[in-house]
Amino acid sequence: QVHLVQSGGGSVQTGGSLKLACVASEFIYRRYCMAWFRQVIGKERERVARIDIDLVTTYTDSTKGRFIVSEDDEENTLYLEMFDLQPEDTAMYYCAARRGWCRDRQFQFDFWGQGTQVTVSS
Repeated sequence: QVHLVQSGGGSVQTGGSLKLACVASEFIYRRYCMAWFRQVIGKERERVARIDIDLVTTYTDSTKGRFIVSEDDEENTLYLEMFDLQPEDTAMYYCAARRGWCRDRQFQFDFWGQGTQVTVSS
């Protein structure tokens, strides 16, 4: 059982930056696929970035070039750096983990952080 505790987030204006953190309760480096999802009320949770156990990172078309996902193996922490934020990035952001290789769907992730709100105002 991996416990994930998130921090970061908040409110920024369009074009601003934020950094999210997700601390895991155990060693995750090269053992767990780690991902960031986001959800707007009334919409399905969507994946925005992930880092696989071979350290390959994947982004969606809407986040590629603006978001950076990374891990700190000494701190068991997953990060999401977000640049050039837009109002459509406003959502609750969740980190997630699954043992082994990444999968695409949210139900394939076993462990979730508590969520943190990101609000981008125009």
